Amino acid sequence: MAKNRILVVDDEQHFRDWLVQTLKRRNYAVEACEDGQTALSLLEEGQQFDVIVTDVRMPKMSGLQLLRTVHERFPGVDIVIMTQYGSVPEAVAALKDGAIDFLEKPFPQETLILRIQKAFESRKLKLENYQLKRELGTKYQFNSILGQSPKMLEVLEQLEMIVPTKATVLIQGESGTGKELIARALHENSPRRSGPFVKINCAAMPETLMESELFGHEKGAFTGAIKTVEGRFAMAHGGTLLLDEVSEMSPTMQAKLLRVLQEREFERLGGRDTIKIDVRIVATTNRDLKKAIAEEQFREDLYHRLNVCPIVVSPLRDRREDIPLLATHFVTYYAGEYAKDIQGIDEISMEQLLNYEWPGNVRELQHKMERAVIMCDDTMIRTKHLYLDGIEAATQGETMFTLDAQATATLSEIEKAAIFRALRVHENNRTKTAESLGISIRTLRNKLREYREEGISVD
Repeated sequence: MAKNRILVVDDEQHFRDWLVQTLKRRNYAVEACEDGQTALSLLEEGQQFDVIVTDVRMPKMSGLQLLRTVHERFPGVDIVIMTQYGSVPEAVAALKDGAIDFLEKPFPQETLILRIQKAFESRKLKLENYQLKRELGTKYQFNSILGQSPKMLEVLEQLEMIVPTKATVLIQGESGTGKELIARALHENSPRRSGPFVKINCAAMPETLMESELFGHEKGAFTGAIKTVEGRFAMAHGGTLLLDEVSEMSPTMQAKLLRVLQEREFERLGGRDTIKIDVRIVATTNRDLKKAIAEEQFREDLYHRLNVCPIVVSPLRDRREDIPLLATHFVTYYAGEYAKDIQGIDEISMEQLLNYEWPGNVRELQHKMERAVIMCDDTMIRTKHLYLDGIEAATQGETMFTLDAQATATLSEIEKAAIFRALRVHENNRTKTAESLGISIRTLRNKLREYREEGISVD
């Protein structure tokens, strides 16, 4: 594996040599030069560096000038700024221009090493996130949809086959699973991407306004209709119309929608002219439409018109493999939004995220991660930042199992620690504990009996 490469830039030779030797002793590959212009020349010649550690005040080209130029021309290189003047304006300017850290001279060796380690840890996290998203995007070309579980990969494969067509699509799934995101991805990757994407929330629209919203109205069609207004169907001509929560439409509007889907034409409210449309219909619902049909709350003929290409989005609790990817993505995003130096999520917190049921699905995960970032007073998201309903956040002093802490433990010790931790999380509920561990209740009882025989309290 290639060493992490660092370029040291400082016009004071004695200090520059000290930096180089200190970093080399930590097994970094280090080069050095005396000014920003020389540093830029090395990059232009094709030399590769992961991190540049540069002084601010130097002849020929200052550290801030070097920072701005590298940030623009070589965006893959991270920069740490140094100054012996302790200038707050310089520090603020450097961070705004893209520096990842700021060191005030003089600083001890330990501070330098910690800041460099932090820089490479941050760099590794960014590269891993970028690589994972690039791999998914390259394969499926749906960069806005993150998922690595078999169920989400199946959805992506279905989308890949559906997008070239103009077929009607019905997306079913619980609230918060990302149905609208999938609808937008379908439009943006289709031949209709240059056309409009128009949405109407059927659940939020009163029946008295629904017909006018969908089909438009002529001037004078009703009291207050002072001009002719296009409806959503006309607005979406040549593009995609999203009927969000279509199951909430009234029976009357269901019948009118069915006619439009059959004939691909309609009349505005109060009008006589027939308007033909070229619109792709995408509908979403969080209800079981077959059950709604049986209860006579949804038309069966409309269901068959909408269900040409069905896509079912599983709840997050049924695709837990996606939780680490999504959680990390949201933390990275909100850390940038709120300008916080957060490197990731610790193992105990990630385990709690994996064990949580997520009744609000991806939307709930997004909101929990935003709150965790806001409340975080550390470089890592920890259990005290999560605020998961029904799960008490662990205190920093609580003894809990982590892979790092138990790197030398035996398999039986790791197993024992995992079982006791799961019991704590699920408040000694044996059924939930067994389910979260992926074992039978009988296996759990046998393990607890073994621990009792060893003299360990399990109650």
